[in-house]
Amino acid sequence: MIHLGWSEGFHDAAAAVVDENGNILFASHAERFSGKKHDKHIDGSLKKYIEDNFDIGRKAFYEKPLLKRTRQFYAGQVKTSLSKRKMAWKPDVCYPHHLSHAAATFQTSPYNEAAAIVVDSIGEWDTTTVWKCSYNEEGKAVYRKKYSKQYPSSIGLWYTALTKYVGLRPLDEEYIFMGMAAYGRKNNALIKYLSGLMYCMDPLNPVSDERGSNLHKGVHDIHKSFLINYTYEDIAHNAQIVLMKELKELFDIASNYSKHFVYGGGVALNCVANSELQKLCNNKLWIMPNPGDAGGALGAACLSYGGKVRFNTPYLGYNIERGSDRETLADKVVNELLVHGIAGVAYGRAEWGPRALGNRSLLADPRGPGAKDRVNKIKRRQLFRPFAPVILEEFREQYFHMDKKSPYMQFTYQCKRGEELPAIIHADNSSRVQTINANEDGTIMGLILKKWYEQTGCPVLLNTSLNVRGKPMVNNFGDAIDFANEYHVPVFF
Repeated sequence: MIHLGWSEGFHDAAAAVVDENGNILFASHAERFSGKKHDKHIDGSLKKYIEDNFDIGRKAFYEKPLLKRTRQFYAGQVKTSLSKRKMAWKPDVCYPHHLSHAAATFQTSPYNEAAAIVVDSIGEWDTTTVWKCSYNEEGKAVYRKKYSKQYPSSIGLWYTALTKYVGLRPLDEEYIFMGMAAYGRKNNALIKYLSGLMYCMDPLNPVSDERGSNLHKGVHDIHKSFLINYTYEDIAHNAQIVLMKELKELFDIASNYSKHFVYGGGVALNCVANSELQKLCNNKLWIMPNPGDAGGALGAACLSYGGKVRFNTPYLGYNIERGSDRETLADKVVNELLVHGIAGVAYGRAEWGPRALGNRSLLADPRGPGAKDRVNKIKRRQLFRPFAPVILEEFREQYFHMDKKSPYMQFTYQCKRGEELPAIIHADNSSRVQTINANEDGTIMGLILKKWYEQTGCPVLLNTSLNVRGKPMVNNFGDAIDFANEYHVPVFF
């Protein structure tokens, strides 16, 4: 039986397909097919693609709609709770939202038993959960919920509300809010105040705009008179401190149930916090590369399948089959980088998750003083924002304080040679590093990096997603052509 899992209705709709042997056949965000950033609906072309290519046997939805309606009604979202919703498919089974997150991270992990920590804005009622996870004698995953917090107490809603307060888009630009933290200063009074906000949000006064309907006036309006005394950067910096304190307490609870940790939910996209948690867990930490709501689609498919799922690669999306052979393509990219310093790549299967890992990437020479500004202008981003590096795995310790590989760009590390690579370091000298093993990696990125190193002696490239702010990553051949024509950047296939 082939299992379909999907998520839709709030933000970042997605679909995933798992076969009868636990192989992930396909996984993609809906936005990649619709072209609408954070699309909350399953796009018609994505649905058609799945139905044309897979003989689906069982359809699993990532949350329980009726239970979610009770919480929406309680929160004052009466129209939303009573509205009719058309789902992409009729589900054979619906799983709890947080259980889908736990399954996505546990059943794809290398562990046979673990404690799963799930932290997000909200599911049906749960906002934070800890699970004891294992497999029974038949190989079926077993989950026991050991701890939970419920709405309106929510780490994720609190962080998203603060994101909105500083003028960024909620449920979209939390990662920019995280990046702003490097420019702020610690303030004990602000830490105390922000910590208190997490537990006094008013569930009966949601912010009016639809996409931010779960954000609370408790942060955005009532407390403006206090927060106005601080810069946005200071708010971000101290929010990160409060977040880390909360997460450490959760992982301490989870440590009662296992020495292995798996972590999911949208808050698990905070790579700065992830780096500290990795140390706390003695590197026994697995985060599936797409831990947010989109990843819940894979979790639903995992639960429907029941056993351990083989997560061998993050390249699970749409396949661009046309184009050059690998050697020719890599040579073209490197030559373009040598001459003009920037090049796009759209090759093979698209990445599963919000971060470009080489198959839908905009690459640049990280050594020049103007590279960061140039790429930020192309992508229409704030000029302060840095970019992530991709590095040949064997050179990681020469350039960064890191003793293990990081293939999915989930953690930050201090850079040892930032003066050589100004485009890929942040204000605090950190970088969100992706490592590539050129001998083992099956993507084009490993070959490009190898050839780049042979030509320049530099094993590092700037790697960012092939898109501009507010638009999803390039998905297919037509998207790549459009990007090249509109933004005047050569894209190689």
